[in-house]
Amino acid sequence: MAAPPTDFSRLCVHTITTKPWPLDEAVRRYAAAGIGGITLWRHDYQGMGPAAAGRLVRDHGLSLVSLCRGGFFPAPTAAARAAAIDDNRRCLDEAAALGAPVVLLVCGAVPGQALSESRRQITEGIAALLPQAAAAGVRLAVEPIHPMHADLRSAVNTLGQARAICRELNSPWVGITLDVYHVWWDDRLEEEIKACGREQSLLTFHMSDWKTPTADLLNDRGLPGEGCIPIRQIRGWVEAAGFRGFHEVEIFSDRYWAGDQEKFLRDIQSAYLQHG
Repeated sequence: MAAPPTDFSRLCVHTITTKPWPLDEAVRRYAAAGIGGITLWRHDYQGMGPAAAGRLVRDHGLSLVSLCRGGFFPAPTAAARAAAIDDNRRCLDEAAALGAPVVLLVCGAVPGQALSESRRQITEGIAALLPQAAAAGVRLAVEPIHPMHADLRSAVNTLGQARAICRELNSPWVGITLDVYHVWWDDRLEEEIKACGREQSLLTFHMSDWKTPTADLLNDRGLPGEGCIPIRQIRGWVEAAGFRGFHEVEIFSDRYWAGDQEKFLRDIQSAYLQHG
C-alpha cells in the first residue's frame, strides 16, 4: 500500500473537474490552493489560444501535465478516418503551443464495427501521428476506457490492449494513461501495471471513484474514498512500477458541477490526502 500524500505538490486537477470555472479562474484558484499541476481540455482556451493559455498556467506556477483530448480514430469511411487524423494533428499543434508534454487519447469506436477492426484503425491512426509527435516533443497516451463505452468511446478497454498497441508501434512517443475509474475491475490489473513498468509505458495516472449506486455511468464519478475503488492500493502498484508523475483528479459529475466549486476543490484536496 502506498504511503498517504502529505501535500499537494503531486496533485493535478483537470479543468473538466471544476467545469463551471473558466480557465483563468481555475488556474488562479488551483494555484492559490497550492495544487501542483493542471490538465487542460481543448475547449478551455477557445478565444484565448493555446500559447496564451500556456503562459497563464506557467505564470501561476502550475505544471501543465497534459492536454485532453485527441483520439476517436475509427470510422466507417476512409475520408472520416483521415478527418480524425487531421483533428489529432491540430491537437498536437495545440499541445506544442501550450507546452503540454502529453496528449491523452480517447481512442474511439464504431457501433457495429468489430472491435478488432476499430483497434486496427486506432493503431494506424496513432502511427500516422508519430512523426509529428516526435517533432513536437509531445507524447501520445492511449487511455483504456471501461468496457461500458466499447460501443462508441473506445475499443481499447484494458491495459493489456493498450500495451499491445504500444508494443506494435514500438515508439518512445506513445504510452499509456491509467485511469482507475476505467480499469479497477480488471483481475489482471496488478500484473498489467507491472508489465507497463517493465515497458516504461505509463505516462499519466488519473483518479476518481466508482459510486454505488452510480446514477450516470459517464457523469456521476465520486471523490476518492466516495466509492469502491481501492485507489491507494492501485497507486501503490503504479508507483512500484516506477511511475513518478502527477496524481490527476478527473471527476465528471453533474452533481458536483451544480454545486459550490470552491468547496468542491477543498473536498478534492481533503479526499486526496485521505484516500489518494
